[in-house]
Amino acid sequence: MKVIASYNIKGGVGKTAASVNLAFAAAASGRRTLLWDLDPQGASSYYFRVKPKVRGGGRALLGKGTELGRAIKASDWPRLDLIPADFSFRHLDLVLQEAKRPGKRLRKALAPLASEYDLVLLDCPPSVSLLSEGVMSVADRLLVPVIPTSLSLRAYRQLHRLCRDLELPEGLLAPFFSMVDRRRKLHREVAAQFSGRHRELLRSYIPYASVVEQMGPRRAPLLAFAPASEAGRAFRQLWEEVAARCEI
Repeated sequence: MKVIASYNIKGGVGKTAASVNLAFAAAASGRRTLLWDLDPQGASSYYFRVKPKVRGGGRALLGKGTELGRAIKASDWPRLDLIPADFSFRHLDLVLQEAKRPGKRLRKALAPLASEYDLVLLDCPPSVSLLSEGVMSVADRLLVPVIPTSLSLRAYRQLHRLCRDLELPEGLLAPFFSMVDRRRKLHREVAAQFSGRHRELLRSYIPYASVVEQMGPRRAPLLAFAPASEAGRAFRQLWEEVAARCEI
């Protein structure tokens, strides 16, 4: 079982759109896939038409003697399940602080699922916290959507330093460009600069497209209703690249 987290210190970079569409693409390709919505806002849960509510909240999932499996919900698509968000997830740091070793607690919670799933995707909230540090320690890869702008690149540099300070493995980070508008000179220039400095950058990128915003009113992955769109093809290519790099 591979564990991949979609994470960024900065919000509003397309993290959840990537999580939802990659989970859909993975399941469509035959992988038994679980998406865990760790963001208390519950956007992934909303897109999959699952109520963002977990009985007992975050403590029921990550407290001592609890089972993650009982919170799993089926989606409308084969091989794709979801652990929905809960607003109490905003307090997950308190639960993990009691555990003292957040990574160990997360790893222990995920371990029983290894025989059930080929891939677990973690849709993480934008923050620097005990939860994010725990996610970094259990993930095989951190997928980092980066908008080609100065502030987004600054956030990536901060994340890169954090991984180094935590002595995490080389190759953990897998950034990719998100919400790219090739008509904008700034986007083209920043993308070219970043590409030259970061060999870990994935080649696939997600364009800025209004069809991605239709995921909200349709409450479905883009790949479910517009797979032939430019953005749909981009998400499919991103999945294929991620699957190859992570050997899923």
